[in-house]
Amino acid sequence: MKTELKFVLALMTAVVVTPAFAAGNHAGGHDVMEIGKPGTKAAVKRTVTISMKEKDDGSMVFEPAVLKVKKGETIRLKFNNTGETDHEFVMDRHEGIQEHKALMQKFPEMEHADPNSIRLAAGGNGEIIWTFAKAGEFGFACLIPGHYEAGMKGDITVAP
Repeated sequence: MKTELKFVLALMTAVVVTPAFAAGNHAGGHDVMEIGKPGTKAAVKRTVTISMKEKDDGSMVFEPAVLKVKKGETIRLKFNNTGETDHEFVMDRHEGIQEHKALMQKFPEMEHADPNSIRLAAGGNGEIIWTFAKAGEFGFACLIPGHYEAGMKGDITVAP
């Protein structure tokens, strides 16, 4: 039994970790990404409060769903889950979000501790302090299965 369990754990690790390397090492390796890196409280120039919630029509949203920042700017993103279910916020390249979304569909109970994401229970709040390092178009989304499809996604424009 121990040998079978070790084999299953090794196989699961290979399945989870191998695709993650293509997206930037999912096991906590997102410290420096194309979109930026964790910032420091001392460098924060402004705070943006983002609400995560469900709507009466069944859709799920981030408010606001569009963020505009400048290259090199450090922002405090404050999150309030005013909904009735768990929600998460993951920011990345649009392609990275789609890769992560596919992984979450295969492993819906997967938990992460990446600095570019936060998961909150209903009524919860938290923050990410982030320095946006590269100009371009990026995105954010809730990748809990079904939430993206219900509308929980947004855009980040990082101006030069």
